[in-house]
Amino acid sequence: MERLRDALTGGEAGVALFVDGPNVLRDEFDVDLDDVLHAAREEGRLVVSRLYLDEHATPGLIQAGEARGYDVRVTSGDVDVKLAVDATELVLSEHVDLLAIASRDTDFKPVLEKAGENGVGTLAIAPGEHGRSDALRNAADDALVLEEPGGE
Repeated sequence: MERLRDALTGGEAGVALFVDGPNVLRDEFDVDLDDVLHAAREEGRLVVSRLYLDEHATPGLIQAGEARGYDVRVTSGDVDVKLAVDATELVLSEHVDLLAIASRDTDFKPVLEKAGENGVGTLAIAPGEHGRSDALRNAADDALVLEEPGGE
């Protein structure tokens, strides 16, 4: 089975990216959605790229996410809960090699832990050094911080 999967994927890890829009796409971080995609693609073949937004998201933001290839999910409820449930469900029901979560919210620590318990690698993507969560960084197998404008 693994050889078949490697043949289908070119041997690259299958990466599932989940982006917590309200906590990442803030003026103080100035995050570019393309940079988040690039960070996940550096880890392997992107099989899922979801951007979660709340009901206050502008049509322009929704359109920008879709134009970059994200599966945009807009929820009237708590974005964190929807993202956490969806990410956990995906890890438990489908084969992915790496779960990448872009957020600064410690609510996703249990999701990263559950993925790890099920043999899925984990990556915490922070929207900038001052948006980094030590709890997420410590729960994940690996972590990275998106470079802030003017940063080196």
